[in-house]
Amino acid sequence: MESSEQHPQSYTQLLAVLLGLLVLTGVTVGVSRIELGALNIWAAILIASVKSSLVLLFFMHMKHEGRFIRTTFIVTVVTLAVLISFLFWDISFR
Repeated sequence: MESSEQHPQSYTQLLAVLLGLLVLTGVTVGVSRIELGALNIWAAILIASVKSSLVLLFFMHMKHEGRFIRTTFIVTVVTLAVLISFLFWDISFR
């Protein structure tokens, strides 16, 4: 059974997202070579979060999903952020 509902996205939009991901990959490499101390990890996490959000929104069509799926995604991201912050908190007091 085939779904009749499609999410139209132009190739121009997808190409722009792809180029953005490639640029962000270059930024990730560039930031990794700069000595920022403890901020290196936070910069890497921030860039990776932006990249994963772009993939989810455009290539996995998350922006076309319903409220329940979006809410589930947001709860998952918040839970992951809390767990990562616990990890950093634990490491900082060792």
